[in-house]
Amino acid sequence: MRAMTGKLHRTIKIAGFVSVLAVMAGCTELDRFHGFIPPEEELATLNVGSTTKAEVITLFGPPKSERGLQNNTVYYASSQFRRFGPFAPEEVDRQVLAIDFDANDRLRNISRYTLEDGRVVVLDRRVTEDGINDITFLSQLLGSFGRIDAGQFLGEP
Repeated sequence: MRAMTGKLHRTIKIAGFVSVLAVMAGCTELDRFHGFIPPEEELATLNVGSTTKAEVITLFGPPKSERGLQNNTVYYASSQFRRFGPFAPEEVDRQVLAIDFDANDRLRNISRYTLEDGRVVVLDRRVTEDGINDITFLSQLLGSFGRIDAGQFLGEP
């Protein structure tokens, strides 16, 4: 009987230790990175007045936003989000690189914006309508009961 109590005590200790490790792992800080900003060394190769828009797109890839191409500006953006445990992610770093071109598609200016600048740069606005029109899940569920035909439900022809 004493051996059984010792095994149970040991099992409880192990389970407690594993539980503490799981809780600690769930509360670790996680960083997620999104987007792309060209490195400074590659930006230094661009020449104001001579580098074309096509050369920039070939060198760095397609821009973050197609809207900027209409304004003769190419945008590249990156963000860093930090998540701690069950809390919502918080954006801790954002960089937006705006490369402006003149009417002849030649490089005019390179600007960099960060969270500290407080400047809003709208890259794209994509909104998908859900078509639900503020109906709750329960309302949808209860509304579907009136559309069930008893004959179809029982499998009658």
